[in-house]
Amino acid sequence: MTADKLILGVPSKGRLMEQTADYFARIGLPYVKVGHDRGYRGAVETLAGVEVAYLSAAEIARHLQLGRIHLGVTGEDLIREHIADADERCEILARLGFGRADVVVAVPECWIDVSTIADLEEAAALFHREHARRLRVATKYMNLSRRFFAENGLTSYRLVESLGATEGTPAAQTAEIIVDITTTGTTLRANDLKMLEDGLILKSEACLVASRAAPSTAASREAMAAIRSTLVQVE
Repeated sequence: MTADKLILGVPSKGRLMEQTADYFARIGLPYVKVGHDRGYRGAVETLAGVEVAYLSAAEIARHLQLGRIHLGVTGEDLIREHIADADERCEILARLGFGRADVVVAVPECWIDVSTIADLEEAAALFHREHARRLRVATKYMNLSRRFFAENGLTSYRLVESLGATEGTPAAQTAEIIVDITTTGTTLRANDLKMLEDGLILKSEACLVASRAAPSTAASREAMAAIRSTLVQVE
C-alpha cells in the first residue's frame, strides 16, 4: 500500500462487493481495479490520493481497528464484534442501506415457556440442576453475546464457537440455543427456532467507517475531507 494515500477497504466478493461498488458510483466516487482483474488493489477514478484495498468484511473490521486502512465498508455487526471499544477507535460516517441483518438470540420453538431473556435465565438454572452443566450457546459472535448476556443478567451458559451453520447446532445437539444473524427469520423457522421477544442484540447493516487509528498525511487528510464533503452533499 502507498504510505501517504488514504486507504479505502471494500468487500472483495459477493453481493456486498457489488452493492458497495454501486453505492460509490452513485455518490460520484466510482472505483476500479488497478492491474490484474483478479488483483486486490484499485483506485477511485474521480479522486486522487485514494488507494482501494479489496478485503473480506471481517478483515476490514480488523484493519480499521489497527489503523491499517483509513476507511472501510463492512457490517456494523463485525465492527461491534471485533472492536470492543468501537466508538473510540472508529467513526461511522454513513449507514448504507444494504447488507441488513439482525443479530438475535434464538431458542428451540418447542420451548413454549421461554420467550424472554428472563425466561431463559430460569430455564438455564433448571437445565444446570437437571444436567449438571450449563446451556450451550452456539455463535460466531462471541463478544457481542458476552456483552449482551452480561447486560441482561444471564450467567448460566457456555459459549460454543460455531464454525458452520449456526442454526443447525441445536438439531445436531452441539448447542441448546444460538446467537446468529437473520434477515427474515425464515432460516430460524426452518430449523424450528424462534427469536426471543427481547433477544435483539443489534440491527446491523453495511456502514462506511473511518478509523481513528490510521496514520494521517496531507494526502489522506485531503482525500478524507473530499469524501466527507461528498457524503454531506448526498444526504
